[in-house]
Amino acid sequence: MTSGTASDLLAGLRKALKGPLPGHEGFLQLSGWRTAAIDEARQQDKSPRESAVLVLLHPAADMLRTTLILRPEYDGVHSGQVAFPGGRREKDDADLQTTALREAEEEIGVLGASVDVIGVLSNVYIPPSRSLVTPYIGIVPSSPVYRPDPREVAEVFEPSINALMDPASLGRTERYVQIVGVDASVPCFTLHGRVVWGATAMMLWELRELLLRLP
Repeated sequence: MTSGTASDLLAGLRKALKGPLPGHEGFLQLSGWRTAAIDEARQQDKSPRESAVLVLLHPAADMLRTTLILRPEYDGVHSGQVAFPGGRREKDDADLQTTALREAEEEIGVLGASVDVIGVLSNVYIPPSRSLVTPYIGIVPSSPVYRPDPREVAEVFEPSINALMDPASLGRTERYVQIVGVDASVPCFTLHGRVVWGATAMMLWELRELLLRLP
């Protein structure tokens, strides 16, 4: 399915999330170094930091959109990057879904109680921060009113799923890849004028693959 109304896409996505997930192999093949380096780092990390993000979807003018944030510039591995709202699991979180909803509420002001969580995507291991991230897909009935925390979020934007599905959105960018220790040409999406690469691009790729496979 390359296009459709928001309700069509959401109905199809609900069903697709109950079946096998595409994973990230197709995306990593585009990088040229594939999964070996990530697999090795993951196996060596006996206690990765459990984290979760919220892939928030909502209809707007009968078009399905998601919510991405731009991290502020700071002294850290994810400085200035595009991401889904999310973060590390805290000791009081009942589970990782609680983490994803709590972080989204803290970072962009979307109330966790307003989100209908419909499934999860494949875990993503992020070697620089030693994080094992679970992406939860959630739906709200209309465009949220955001209240971003300026300490965590420099910008909130809502790329359309139609833009994600457009082959022109997928390209390459030059970035320093810490896991292999070199500057490399890596696959990315360009959405809303922003370059999305790394773990967030992997999550978007899997979401895109799920939707492309819909009948």
